[in-house]
Amino acid sequence: MGGAEELFGLLDGLEASATTVTSVRQPVALRDAVKVAVELGMAANPNEAAVDALRDRLEAFAQHLALEQHFELHPEVRPTLGDLAVVAAELDAHPLAGQERLLRECAAELAELEPGASGQDVLLYAMGKRSVSGVEV
Repeated sequence: MGGAEELFGLLDGLEASATTVTSVRQPVALRDAVKVAVELGMAANPNEAAVDALRDRLEAFAQHLALEQHFELHPEVRPTLGDLAVVAAELDAHPLAGQERLLRECAAELAELEPGASGQDVLLYAMGKRSVSGVEV
C-alpha cells in the first residue's frame, strides 16, 4: 500500500492507534498561541490541540486527494472557473450573485489573462470591470 491509499488507511485507524512521543521544532509564537487557545477552551491541553489540528489538516489533504482522483477519472464533472465564480457569489451573498452570464463571461476573460485564477478572483475582476465601465449590473 502506498500514497493516497496508505494515507486514507492510516487516518481510518487513527482512533485505535497507539501514541508516541515526538519532538517538533515550532516557532515560539505558535507555541504561545496554542497555550492561549487552550486557556480559551480550544482543547484540554496543548498536545490535544496539536494532534487535533494536524489530524484536521491531514483529513482535508486526504479529501483534496480524493476529489482530484475523482476528477482525473471523470474530468467532465470538474467545475469550471465560471461555475466556481457563480457559487462563490451565491455563498458570499455577493452583489454580483444572480449575474451568472456576467460572471461566466468574466471567468472566460480572466482565464486567458491568469490561468490560475480562482472564483474569488473572478468576482474581483467582474467588480473592477463594472467599476471601470460605470455600468450598474
